[in-house]
Amino acid sequence: MKNLQDRFCWYEPEGNAGAGSPEERYQRIVDWTGQARGTNPDAFDAVTAWLLKAEEWNEEELEENRKIFMEEIIGRFSGQCGRLRAELTDLAPSGLVNMAVFDTLDRLEDELTGATWADELKEAVGKVFTDFSAIRDRKTRELFAGGITGHTGTDTVDIFGYVNFLKDCDAGVQWTLFMPDVVKRQQDGFRMTRFEYRKLPAMRFIGMEKDFSQDAPGLEALQRILDAMEEYRSGFDYDVILMHHYGRGVDVEHCHVLWGRFLAADAPVPEGYTGIDFQPDNDEKSGMPYLSQFAFAEFEGDMEALHGQEGFDSDAMYDVTRNTILAQNVVIPYPSKYWTAEVFLQGFQKGSTAYLFSVER
Repeated sequence: MKNLQDRFCWYEPEGNAGAGSPEERYQRIVDWTGQARGTNPDAFDAVTAWLLKAEEWNEEELEENRKIFMEEIIGRFSGQCGRLRAELTDLAPSGLVNMAVFDTLDRLEDELTGATWADELKEAVGKVFTDFSAIRDRKTRELFAGGITGHTGTDTVDIFGYVNFLKDCDAGVQWTLFMPDVVKRQQDGFRMTRFEYRKLPAMRFIGMEKDFSQDAPGLEALQRILDAMEEYRSGFDYDVILMHHYGRGVDVEHCHVLWGRFLAADAPVPEGYTGIDFQPDNDEKSGMPYLSQFAFAEFEGDMEALHGQEGFDSDAMYDVTRNTILAQNVVIPYPSKYWTAEVFLQGFQKGSTAYLFSVER
């Protein structure tokens, strides 16, 4: 795996970083991030697979691979971050730079020193950074490399290791640089008129997991029931379609779609309805209660464009809201507390023109 480091898309301006107008210089950086987004995730996965074979390395291979990882990957990333920070700092007065990128660089550079932010990984990362031969120990290796099914007694669990944290931190740098331009280009036929983060008190979503789009009588009955619960209003009193996966990955649990409203935390759940609880702070468990923290985006424009799916991961409102969050380096608590919602500001009959996206700040 001598050429493992060459799988990454490195920021190496080759002496032309300061050439051209500020717009041209910043666009070169944005173009690089677009390339990195296409290559670096797979490169990090290759590093994980490579490190997981460390128990097979002899002494000579161990020393050779130490140099590859510590010098040609970790060291090269550190140099890249320094060059990128210098160029962005020089461009900052132009007003072109998305300033959230500096927080993402801080985080990545901390991880690259071995001072990981993940408490559960500190011991394993410290061992490997102090003595690379510690990678031969299975538990240390699995926590360091991550991305595998590990073992806890008789159970198996997915391990999110140090290399996975590096992968996410690298992606965070790219998102803050690349996504603002993506968001601008995605708004074709509509525009986002409002974007803010909210953290509400504990509340309860009450609704039905049923498609009411072709069931006008059923939808009217749903609204009558919710209207009758006036005393339990939450303060966020819109018709809503809530989507969630019970705290599991979207590739593991299908999307559950509920039509209803956010009500007060103690609101009774009518027979035949589902209640889902939300609270302001994380209980560190997957699934409900979800977080009552979210990004709130409002849109205006052509309704077909707002709900268009072609070229989007989900649909236009979902993608633009999510990408705005990523551009600002705000955490989306995926998958453990992940949920989204369409908001009908003028009621279900008028169509949705706003979106909620779970965050943790």
